Amino acid sequence: MGAGKRDAADERRERLAKVQAEQRKAERRRTAVVVGVVTAVVLALAVPVGIFFFQELSAQNEVRAAAQADIEGVEEVEVASSVHTESPVDYALLPPSGGDHHPIWQNCGFYEDPVVPEHAVHSLEHGAVWVTYDPALDRAQVDRLRELSAANPYLPVSPLEGAEAPVVLSAWGVRLAVESVDDERLEPFLVKYLQGPQTPEPGASCFGGVGA
Repeated sequence: MGAGKRDAADERRERLAKVQAEQRKAERRRTAVVVGVVTAVVLALAVPVGIFFFQELSAQNEVRAAAQADIEGVEEVEVASSVHTESPVDYALLPPSGGDHHPIWQNCGFYEDPVVPEHAVHSLEHGAVWVTYDPALDRAQVDRLRELSAANPYLPVSPLEGAEAPVVLSAWGVRLAVESVDDERLEPFLVKYLQGPQTPEPGASCFGGVGA
């Protein structure tokens, strides 16, 4: 091969090498851009999620701290007797926070219709918190109570006319009346008294009785 042909071939190889080098540089730039975009998207998604979990953890810690302290407005109720009876019981308070009750308990869950107090009191004996709500309570608040009931296996919720407040929380020997489900004392009360230390028969079933 002559010198001219070799020079031409060398030039082609050099040009090809330069083109390939530029292609590799461009590919690296595109890869860097893609990685940067993906990283930015992941961070954009991760930061709000991290903030959400941090806020949730902080809120839970606040609820637990409030539950360990005295909860304002909680009324202690003396329970003089707690025998089983199939006869109607004349409770001094409605809803009651203990007392004589039916041998069969009320299944925990959400109810659109009133339940028999004698059955609900038996559930309290098992560590439940019975939440009653005014039938006229707005739907958003009722739905929130339904969610709470679904999240807590010992939380029967039912409507009750004539109670002292729109929402009343009753555990064995204690009660709390609030005007709204948004009351900041509601969740600490549940943390403190669901299966609380005042429960006569903690851990006994809240299912297999009567109701839904």
